[in-house]
Amino acid sequence: MSEETDSKDVSSKSEQDWRSELDAEQFHVLREKGTERAFTGKYWDLKDDGIYRCAACGEELFSSETKYDSGSGWPSFYQPASEKSVDELPDHSHGMIRTEVVCKNCGSHLGHVFPDGPPETGLRYCINSASLDFKKDGED
Repeated sequence: MSEETDSKDVSSKSEQDWRSELDAEQFHVLREKGTERAFTGKYWDLKDDGIYRCAACGEELFSSETKYDSGSGWPSFYQPASEKSVDELPDHSHGMIRTEVVCKNCGSHLGHVFPDGPPETGLRYCINSASLDFKKDGED
């Protein structure tokens, strides 16, 4: 996915467009609100410095500076890259009350946020690797 994705282009995409651009797992997570199994995603244990972007639209979502090992098996962050990165929505699916995290630019599902994070914010943004594209510091 291009980092230069225009918000207008993203908002006009159909689900068929998304299906053709994303692999099967990315589509399931990002567009169907799926969840990858714990400890299986490519970024859950990554410790490199860089930026995590939305795998659907390229929006900057999280910095490695706020990533930490929550023990959950998913990439966990204590805050988004900016207030403009993500939206938080009520999620009452699966008989639970949670807060869903979506990309503010394209509306894709990223994961959930929980109030059991580290002292910096007290929040744990528990994010699916399939919803992320990592750019290591120094990469264009």
